[in-house]
Amino acid sequence: MIYNDIDRLVSYGILTGLIEEGDKTYVTNRLLTKLGLNSYKATGAECKDISELDDILTGITDYAAENNMLEHDSIVYRDIFDTEIMDTLTPFPSTVTARFESLYKGSSKSATDYFYKLSCDTNYIRRGRIKKDIKWTVPSEYGEIEITINRSKPEKDPKAIAAAKLQKQSSYPKCQLCMENEGYGGRVNHPARQNHRIIPIDICGAKWGFQYSPYVYYNEHCIVFNSEHVPMVIDKSAFAKLLDFITRFNHYIIGSNADLPIVGGSILTHEHFQGGNHIFAMHRAKSEKTYSIPGFTDIEVSRLKWPMSVLRLKSSDPNRLVELADKTLTAWRGYTDEDAFIYAETDGEPHNTITPIASMSGSRYVLDLVLRNNITTEEHPLGVYHPHAELHHIKKENIGLIEVMGLAVLPSRLVEELDAVAGSILAGSDLTANEKTAPHADWVKNTVIPRHADINMDNIDAILKEEVGRVFVKVLEHAGVFKRNDEGMAAFDRFIGSLK
Repeated sequence: MIYNDIDRLVSYGILTGLIEEGDKTYVTNRLLTKLGLNSYKATGAECKDISELDDILTGITDYAAENNMLEHDSIVYRDIFDTEIMDTLTPFPSTVTARFESLYKGSSKSATDYFYKLSCDTNYIRRGRIKKDIKWTVPSEYGEIEITINRSKPEKDPKAIAAAKLQKQSSYPKCQLCMENEGYGGRVNHPARQNHRIIPIDICGAKWGFQYSPYVYYNEHCIVFNSEHVPMVIDKSAFAKLLDFITRFNHYIIGSNADLPIVGGSILTHEHFQGGNHIFAMHRAKSEKTYSIPGFTDIEVSRLKWPMSVLRLKSSDPNRLVELADKTLTAWRGYTDEDAFIYAETDGEPHNTITPIASMSGSRYVLDLVLRNNITTEEHPLGVYHPHAELHHIKKENIGLIEVMGLAVLPSRLVEELDAVAGSILAGSDLTANEKTAPHADWVKNTVIPRHADINMDNIDAILKEEVGRVFVKVLEHAGVFKRNDEGMAAFDRFIGSLK
């Protein structure tokens, strides 16, 4: 059986173009070595479709588990092993880079199309798991909001967690965004990356890396990161770097998480941006008010109709956008408006920053500046401009770049919890009596049931998805520093006035 899977995997490599027909013997021998096999019997088995890869790798890792080649038979160790197996099919970094650069001379899209397909074919992006993510859209006054429940990132099993605690601490690679991850063999607390490739690119004269996210929350979800392990900083140079990337890859969008805790992303220790080939709801948002900034009358400046506080800048000259963005950031860093509960700092701790997103609109550059503030209070210890406690049953985590643009990345626990909620509603049982439904009890009682007179087995899933979407819109409204009412919009205008 193992020889059958070996032959199918080699066939998969040829089918996807990862290897050529002439590489079959070399790749087969590498696989035999990795599997500790001293003999080989060709079976003639072939892979007919790329969707067979998961089945092939399952067969190979089953063999490894049965022959005590895994430390533990669990998902973490299986992932480490099957990544090592896929290394046999993955082209050398120099080969990938040369191909990318050759295609780029024709068009940047041709280059990224090739690289994205390669990242999927090598199983660095695990197509089979990505398909398990649950996605839907919900209409709102701000446009169509996207919702996804992430199921592609594997949960660590108890044995792996225990082993990680005993593992000797390692600083190599320093984090999951470092260049050293390319080809790294992995360990129980750091993913294997032998099938991972990084394209070296130049951003504003510095060396950066371009790769895709293994979890692809949206189409061609890419990560662009500094080749040096330096912390996130939002400053004038960050705006220039974003626009430089867009100049080179004008079919993509690119943005940065903010650089302060609570309103920033999960990795603040390594400078990086996230982008991709996707149009988010925020990009479709309408401008509801325009402004004229002295000294920058050549730039179109507007406020977006969006739950968060967004200033949109448009110009055909990226250098002019950098100058106005820097002026806006400098003003916002030091801006206090007590009537709007905006404080630049308290006790020496800075609170104001910006989440910037760059894109192209025809021949013009677009730079969206999302105003952020991370102040906390006794009432809101996780952040005043963060989802409040009554929304934590759906979303408690930080509102980072992806959520800011209108795509909710919700925790996998919701799959079981919402299923339990649906069952409880249909049965008319007490939601507070079950630990999976208890956190949602008030929401169901005060919002879901009053809003829907007829809830039945045929419509309950659609109703819950709609209501989860409504909650996420509220999450974004909570994260907005200037509220969507007359007082909040007047406060927004006061800040714009400070730029004049």
